[in-house]
Parts: sequence; C-alpha cells; structure tokens
Amino acid sequence: MAFGQTAAVAPEVALEDPLAYLPCSNVLEYRKGQVIYNQTQPSSSLYLVIDGKVRVSHCSNDGKQIVVDIYQPDEFFGESVFLRLPCRAEEARALENTKLMAWTGPEVEEIASRQPRLAVALLQVMVQRNMGFTQRIESLCVENIGKRVARALLRLADRMGTPENDGSVRMLPLTHELLAQYVGTSREVVTMHMNRLRRQGYVRYSRKTIILYRDAIKEWLNRED
Repeated sequence: MAFGQTAAVAPEVALEDPLAYLPCSNVLEYRKGQVIYNQTQPSSSLYLVIDGKVRVSHCSNDGKQIVVDIYQPDEFFGESVFLRLPCRAEEARALENTKLMAWTGPEVEEIASRQPRLAVALLQVMVQRNMGFTQRIESLCVENIGKRVARALLRLADRMGTPENDGSVRMLPLTHELLAQYVGTSREVVTMHMNRLRRQGYVRYSRKTIILYRDAIKEWLNRED
C-alpha cells in the first residue's frame, strides 16, 4: 500500500465542540511577527485563534527552530500548559495580525470538572492533531525531501487553502525558511525543490500567494511511490 493511503475510510463521527463549553474570554491582539509566548515568556494559557495565523515552533538543543504547526481561526494551541512544565522549549508567534482568546490551565480544568464533555472535546482535538503528527513523522522517516515538501504543501493547502475554479488551491505565501523548518531541512534545499515543482507546473508562487495544483501533485506522489 502506498504511503498516505488507507485500506478503508471509517464513517465520520460528529465531534464535540470545545466552544460549546468554554465561555468567551477577552480578545487579545498581536501584530504580525509578535511573540505570543516563548521560553523566556512562558504561557499559562490555552489559546484559540479568532483571526489571523500563528506559528508554533520548538527550539532544538542546537538552537534551530522546528515548526510544530501553523494554526488558523477556530484552532487551539498551547496545550502544553496542562503539563505544568517549568521550562518549555516552545514559541508561538503571529504570522500575521492576529486575534486570540485565552483561558488559563486552572480555568479550563475547573470548567471541565463541572462539564466533563469539555475534557472529551479537547481530547478529540488532541487525538486528531496527534494523527496528523504521526503522518508527518512517517513522511520524515521514509520519504525524500522532495516528497516531504510536496506533502507539506498538500497538508497546509487542505487546512488553509481556498479552492479556485480551475481546481487549484490558493494559500498564504509561506516563506522557504518556514517550509524548511516544517519539513526538517535547509532553506536552500526547499528553494531547489520549490523551483522544481514550479518548473513542472505543480505550483505557482510569489510573495503574495502560493497556487497549488493539488490533484496533479497527488498523482505525481502516487507515481513516485
């Protein structure tokens, strides 16, 4: 069986919505590039993106930034608050002007003690997220960098892209440095593979947007498997 394929698709089950149990909180605003939390300014909250996009990254022992994920409206981040670790090598930064809601760890725990379905809802969010991380780890282990770049573009397009009439997907202009941190390589290598994908007609990109021909990339990946 080719990588990324499954034997059967299970029927979708309606998931709990954490926002059905969490009260509204004050809206926090961050400018593009502003740090939301990091090692020197640790967070004590669980965050929900209301508007904008947030990059969460992990700092390795040698100081390199590894992108954990990019979060968009209606997505939670900052779940490590529940571990109460004294030191977290994690950074969250606004990729564009961003609005967030935040609840402290004790607030969420207190609400969950009264409304246990909140705990179930948040657990479902984290399990879904873990499934996505598992696929990324599998790609890191068994695929070459060209395929990893292509799969990263597909995943981000599925989550954040806007379908166009010609079947392509339009998405925000991710820098090659950010993509490199996402797939575990250097900016120069990502640039090489992005240029190849552009020459082959799978993507078009500029400083304002990325146009991804998703079906064509999927066909290319299936031929390569």
